[in-house]
Amino acid sequence: MPDDAEVVAGWQAFNEAHNRIAAAIRRDLAHHHGLDPAAFDVLLQLSRAPEQRRTASELAAEVSFSSGGFTKLADRLERAGLVARRPSRQDRRRVWITLAPAGADVLAAAATRLSVLLRRELWEPLGPDGFNAFTESLATLAARNRPGPALG
Repeated sequence: MPDDAEVVAGWQAFNEAHNRIAAAIRRDLAHHHGLDPAAFDVLLQLSRAPEQRRTASELAAEVSFSSGGFTKLADRLERAGLVARRPSRQDRRRVWITLAPAGADVLAAAATRLSVLLRRELWEPLGPDGFNAFTESLATLAARNRPGPALG
C-alpha cells in the first residue's frame, strides 16, 4: 500500500498531465471549431443519447453545470445552430435539447481532431497496454462516482 507522500505524488502527476492535455484540447476545440470543452461534451452526450436528445436538467448534471450556467451554454449552442430546444408533448415543464444536424457535423470534425491529439498525448506515450489500463481505471472511477440512488 502506498504511503501518503506516494498518494499525493500520484495525484500531482495525474493533475499535471490532465492540465497539460486539457489545455491542448481547449486550444484545439476553440481554434478549429469555436467550442469549449463543455460545449463539446454536450454535443457528445446528445450524440450518444436515445433519439439524440436529453432534458436540460439531465445535460446540466452530466456536464456539472448549474441550471443557470447550463442555460447560458444551451443558448450559445442554439444560437450557433448546433442544438435545438423542443418542448415535451407529455410534460409542458420539460424541454428537450436535441442535437441539430450542424451540431452532429461539428462534433464529428472535432472528435476526429481530438482523437489525433489524444493518440499523440495518451496512446503513444502509454502504449496499448498502458492506455487500456488507464482507460479501464478511469471507467472504474467514473462508474464509482456516477450519481445514483441514495444509499441508506
